[in-house]
Amino acid sequence: MNITSLQTFIAIVETGSLVRASQKMNVTQSTVTARLKTLEDEVGQVLLNRQKSGATLTPAGTKLLGYARIMTGLWRQAKFDTALPEGLDAVCTFGCDRELWHGPGRQVFHDILKRHPEMAISMHQGSSADLAQWLLEGSVDMILTYEAVARGHQTIHELPSERLVLYSDRPDAQVVGDGDYIYVDHGAEYRRAHAETYHDAGIARISFDSSWWALQFILDNHGSAYLPEALAARFVEQGQIFAVVGAPVYTRKNCLVVNDAAAQNWSWFPGLVSRLKAA
Repeated sequence: MNITSLQTFIAIVETGSLVRASQKMNVTQSTVTARLKTLEDEVGQVLLNRQKSGATLTPAGTKLLGYARIMTGLWRQAKFDTALPEGLDAVCTFGCDRELWHGPGRQVFHDILKRHPEMAISMHQGSSADLAQWLLEGSVDMILTYEAVARGHQTIHELPSERLVLYSDRPDAQVVGDGDYIYVDHGAEYRRAHAETYHDAGIARISFDSSWWALQFILDNHGSAYLPEALAARFVEQGQIFAVVGAPVYTRKNCLVVNDAAAQNWSWFPGLVSRLKAA
């Protein structure tokens, strides 16, 4: 089975048509068609329903898609591993939720970078759904995420909960009634807890789904928002923002999920987990 044919099949599924897949892969449409036919001949099944409106998966195509993503992910990883420069003998591919980079994400990265000079590190940012899919496909070895369900040969390591604290650019900001309050969406559990605490506070004019964007807005303008303590720490030390006295503090769980096949070759991994839990 040809990896290029599998990659082409995935491109058609992701773009919804053979034309857009050819544009994405920078090849002619006839090449895409030929690759798809070769794959269907090898499998012995029609994989896509081709219509003027686009291409949709057949039942056989739906079954193949998961395997195709896993096989192409492993192929990418294999190419990366075998292309390591001299002096490096292993690679750790790490996926991290963008909100967790400031804190445990950076700790994982710098821990490996400083303690293991023989190891290359490949970093990838993504949503919880992206990270889970990448780990399942084998595109990454471990992920740092908020939401995790172990699938296949994976292990979940629960880490200390993240603290979400109300910060403002003014030291005397109000807990309730701040007209410059910015709502940051920290997930379903936070939404429920926040709604219960601030049930009579009204709706914020500005909202973000990114703590970093909310912090940048406060620094550039004015306002208050709930931010991860690890993200805010440096700016608190510099006197640019202040924790609002008397405001409730929320917590958000996070965890490190690892591919067991990768972890069994890492004698250093238990130590990393211990340091993360002690942080």
